[in-house]
Amino acid sequence: MAINWILETVDQSPSTNEDLMARWRAGQLWEPIARKAITQTSGKGRLGRSWVSHAQQALTFSVAYPFKKNISELSGLSLACGLAVVKGISQASGISQEDLKKSGLGLKWPNDIFFNEKKLAGMLLEGGQLDSNQSTWLVIGIGINLTTDEALENTIQRPIASLDQISQTKKIDADVLWLAILKELAKTIEVFEQHSFAKFQEEWNSWDIYRNQSCAIIQNEQIQFEGFERGADDQGHLLIESNNKIQKIISGDVSLKAKA
Repeated sequence: MAINWILETVDQSPSTNEDLMARWRAGQLWEPIARKAITQTSGKGRLGRSWVSHAQQALTFSVAYPFKKNISELSGLSLACGLAVVKGISQASGISQEDLKKSGLGLKWPNDIFFNEKKLAGMLLEGGQLDSNQSTWLVIGIGINLTTDEALENTIQRPIASLDQISQTKKIDADVLWLAILKELAKTIEVFEQHSFAKFQEEWNSWDIYRNQSCAIIQNEQIQFEGFERGADDQGHLLIESNNKIQKIISGDVSLKAKA
């Protein structure tokens, strides 16, 4: 059965994720919903990082969906959602997925979309079950840079990618992109409910920007160990080969950096 999102757009919000999480905690979520903010003032990403967006510079939105699976069965969902974002970008830009991949678009475990080694988009998943008899509500927040923001680059002290670097001849309309991603998220969620991440494993690995590269696993700004990144397993866990052994990285609080 197709997912019909309730659509909400607001001029400004501190955080669309927190907006929907507050409703979930209050028991006020009943139907799948997508909430977009033109300006987001206190958005958040992984590891407590902030994601602030201004009008015309970024697309920031969150969706909330009641999964039939329990939280332990949703491993790898963020990776599958990354594929949905890539497909939405392809639809909205009119650029084929293969051409996007050749141009430098790719996925980084577990929640990021990169373009030519710079972050283009990110995701944050939150939620759970308030009661064991209830659905597992997850709020999926997505932020995508539409244009390059020099002030933001100076603030975070690293370069960022934006959609106008990918589609230089055609400006991608933010609303068209939003609806395209929502369509792909709906498809992804329906497949995930039936098959889990195993159905997406091969496709995700084909977009993995660090696959077979020498990488360092960093946690709390400390290198935990180093090895070769071997993609994701059928549960979405990251595989790192070190000393002829495969290590599975499960925690989301891990940063992955390619070694020079």
